[in-house]
Amino acid sequence: MTQDKTIGNRIFDLINCALLLIIALVCVLPFVYVLAVSFTSPSEVARGGMILWPKEWSLASYRYIFSTNTLFRSMLVSIYITVVGTLINLLFTALMAYPLAKANLRGRQFILLAVLFTMLFGGGMIPTYFVVKSLHLTNTLWSLMIPSAISAFNLIVLKNFFQQIPDGLEDSARIDGCNDVSVLFRIVLPLSLPAMATFGLFYAVGHWNQFFNAILYINDNTKWPIQVLLREIVILASSSIGDNTIDTTEIQPLTIRMAVIVFATIPILLVYPFLQKHFAKGVMLGSVKG
Repeated sequence: MTQDKTIGNRIFDLINCALLLIIALVCVLPFVYVLAVSFTSPSEVARGGMILWPKEWSLASYRYIFSTNTLFRSMLVSIYITVVGTLINLLFTALMAYPLAKANLRGRQFILLAVLFTMLFGGGMIPTYFVVKSLHLTNTLWSLMIPSAISAFNLIVLKNFFQQIPDGLEDSARIDGCNDVSVLFRIVLPLSLPAMATFGLFYAVGHWNQFFNAILYINDNTKWPIQVLLREIVILASSSIGDNTIDTTEIQPLTIRMAVIVFATIPILLVYPFLQKHFAKGVMLGSVKG
């Protein structure tokens, strides 16, 4: 019986590993293809086919995209939106989640129901646009940060996390003369680094990848984030970046698109290693009770 069970476990492990390997390859191969094509010579790309390792290496695409300041300008806009927007998200979410974590807050249930209502029903694109326009946020970078300052789901999860912090720590801080703001920033938030790092990563990825709101609210192309420029190049099959046109005899438009995708993907990938330790703890929020 034990031997049969051991053989069954081994077969299960082999099947499980094989499925996981297939899933991993399906996820990784598109990135490998994009990276390989970006370094491939135009002649090899023109021949077509799947390219996973360039036979003829070329840096012409990267020399082209670095020759114009349009890409760097869009990159700086995205970095600004991501950094400032994430700080706004974390600040507003924490400031709202902390009082809602207190059972003695007046009107707490009504506010929580209002927050839950926004998770189920939204105003829609057109009413949201009119709100942004009435606040004079159109054609400004604030339109990409203020309307999405608080995520209802993240707010509720962070509220539950704050409720798990012992009240004795806050009472001790108040005895030492701390007010509610000091307790939040000196006691609660330092103890909530895993949660803040996790939500910070979620917010940052959302800001970095957003393009639809920028298309709706921003008409000035000098304020476009990198994803909007990437959309212009990839989806609309644009043959130019800014004022620079592509010479198809020396550079393939496909390699330009892949190079821009790589350039737009690397920065957000570099952020994750710094948050990995806290992120691994933060994703387990609420999974263990006791």
